[in-house]
Amino acid sequence: MNRKLLFYFTFIVFCLSGKFQSQTYQLIGNPVNTTGWDVVPSAVVNGDFVQLTADQTSLVGGIKLNAPINLKFCDKWRVEFDFRIDGNGTTGYGRGDGFAFWYLANPPASYTQGGGLGIPANATGLMVGFDIFNNTTEGQMSKVHVLYGTNNTAGSNIEYNTTAGSTYHTPDLIATQPFVGATYKHVEVNGEVNPANLNNWIIKIKIDNVLVVDQSFAPSGAAVGMTQGYFGFSASTGAASARHSIKNVKVYTDKVSLLQTSISQSFCPNPTTGSGTVNLTSFNTQFVNNPANYTFTYYVLGNSTPIANPTNYQFSANTTITVVVKDNAAILCDNPDGKIILSLSGFSANNATVSACNNNNSPAATFDLTSANVTLVPGVTKKYYKTLADLNANTNEITNPAAYNSAPGTVFVKVTTPQGCTGTAQITLSFLPLPVVTPATMQSCFIEANPSTAAFNLTTANVTAQPGTSKKYYPTMTDAMNGTNEIVNPSIYISGSTDVFVRVTGTNSCFVITKITLKVLPPVKSSILKDKIICIDDRTTLDAGPGFDGYLWSTGATTSSIQGVPVGLYWVQLKTGTCITTQVVKVSASTSPVISSIDITNNTITVNASGGTAPYQYSLNGTTWQTSNIFTGLPRGENKIFLKDFYDCEPIEIQITVPNLLNVITPNGDNINDGIDYTALAYKKDLVFIVYDRYGNKKYEADKIRNFKWDGTSGGKKIPTGTYWYTISWTENDKNNTQTNYNGWVLVKNRE
Repeated sequence: MNRKLLFYFTFIVFCLSGKFQSQTYQLIGNPVNTTGWDVVPSAVVNGDFVQLTADQTSLVGGIKLNAPINLKFCDKWRVEFDFRIDGNGTTGYGRGDGFAFWYLANPPASYTQGGGLGIPANATGLMVGFDIFNNTTEGQMSKVHVLYGTNNTAGSNIEYNTTAGSTYHTPDLIATQPFVGATYKHVEVNGEVNPANLNNWIIKIKIDNVLVVDQSFAPSGAAVGMTQGYFGFSASTGAASARHSIKNVKVYTDKVSLLQTSISQSFCPNPTTGSGTVNLTSFNTQFVNNPANYTFTYYVLGNSTPIANPTNYQFSANTTITVVVKDNAAILCDNPDGKIILSLSGFSANNATVSACNNNNSPAATFDLTSANVTLVPGVTKKYYKTLADLNANTNEITNPAAYNSAPGTVFVKVTTPQGCTGTAQITLSFLPLPVVTPATMQSCFIEANPSTAAFNLTTANVTAQPGTSKKYYPTMTDAMNGTNEIVNPSIYISGSTDVFVRVTGTNSCFVITKITLKVLPPVKSSILKDKIICIDDRTTLDAGPGFDGYLWSTGATTSSIQGVPVGLYWVQLKTGTCITTQVVKVSASTSPVISSIDITNNTITVNASGGTAPYQYSLNGTTWQTSNIFTGLPRGENKIFLKDFYDCEPIEIQITVPNLLNVITPNGDNINDGIDYTALAYKKDLVFIVYDRYGNKKYEADKIRNFKWDGTSGGKKIPTGTYWYTISWTENDKNNTQTNYNGWVLVKNRE
């Protein structure tokens, strides 16, 4: 068996370099899953364990993998399993004989009964036996036998094999580690290349975590150079018997996972030596991630001698290098599958394409020319030019190749290797695809507190149907281009009617900006619904008119109009599409008109009205109405006046007095028409009687002190005969305190 062997049995999963690769061999489950294994009678699956033999004499049984395992490049191996040996045994010999696990070069054709523990005669490989019957003393025991060679002793019994350096037999462990019992025992077997002799193995065996074997074994016989074999278990009984069972067998074999197994690289020869030079270690990252975790050994294909200086390897002909990758943690098997195919040829660079974003349909983009993969040769230098003519003339070199602003087109690169070889390549500059966008328009109902604004959910704007895009929203085009002043809550954006801008970014990080037009749907009110004025006790109809999609009045009505409405404040919610406008309407009580004053001239009165709403109507009886405020031919004494305005409400009513008029007095002491006496009006409030001459000069004022009488004197003297004017004014005893004025004239005849 070669030293490069990893036979690593443990219940773990290896996942290195982002790749999962493992070969798993195990016997677990209930019932035990034997897929990939051959069950050899008399072995049978019994629930969660494999019974190799029953407690009967002269039986063999086994289980083995049905395909060989190549362990050539492994440095360690490990196996874990549980075993149980129980039963009554036989009267003459007790319990026997035991079981073994093995890794054999050839699949067993037959199994050996009795002390052979089922191991075939002349089997070659690694064999570990757990023996419970001493064939020399025919007594009970518990011993472990290890053989790394050929099982060629009498009776094929490894108990008797004593090949120097290739075998080991533990002391009898029956007192401390008895193999027979009702419970399972846990076994761990580890093998490791002996660093002092790379052809040998150091074998360590633990039973229930107690170390029972720890020494180096040299392969003997046909086991020398063995690289693959069949793993399995066997058990046997002879004249003695026992039930032999195993379970929880866990076998995992893994080797280092390679990102790729073959790398080809062409090199131009050194003009002086004709040889190519390569640093083989520069390819390590192409084989594995984290190459510091591994050791790399390089061989010329077909040569077993490692390359001594891989960092400066020179070759004069096309050469294939074998790369063996070793896991420094000594957990995974070495992987010898790596190949570096080196060829000598004139150097040439490869044409390449570099793509960049022309964001928002810009006519140009910023290209990183250095990212163009024009060669895999390490250590090259590159110079970039706008035209091939510039390259050939070594003029107008592009000085900012990592951030070259250009429209789509081509540039050229001159590549020089460390050996001085040159090549040219064309780099095609192309735009990455931009997201496909369309402008959108959004409408939203006004906000009642601020009708010129509305709340918009910008995220619902249908600006693109392209999957995988992301969107950001901005108040201006400048902000969208610069990525400033982003709208942080686009799902509830309060705005008036305006345009906002959305930056749509594709999966390749390119973006396009498009416009979202925001329209505030204004309140739509009824043009026919107006405030009304009615008489205080009247009712009216409020009508919002047709043309709306819905109505809801403050009264709860859902019709376009409501009837029988008294004085009050009302509202109606008018629905237009999805928007609702609240319109308030007021029904006011009309203001009653007022008779502000009455002017009486002889038996004609003029009614002066104010307040209310013109035009006014006047009446003496409350039935017959006229639009003129003048009544003539009224009788002396008490008269009623009625007034109403435009709203035709309950009329205002007052009672007035038309005084008894005297037009001539002869104050001569005969007690006939000696003066004017208005004491009959003394009950009127604020009664005043004033006499004027024809020039408007007040000659006399008769008030309460003068008992509302005049005897044709002024200042205690008789006035000259002539015509005089007088006024009588008072305030009527009504709720409006109507002012009444009476104007008249009188002829005074005084004897000189």
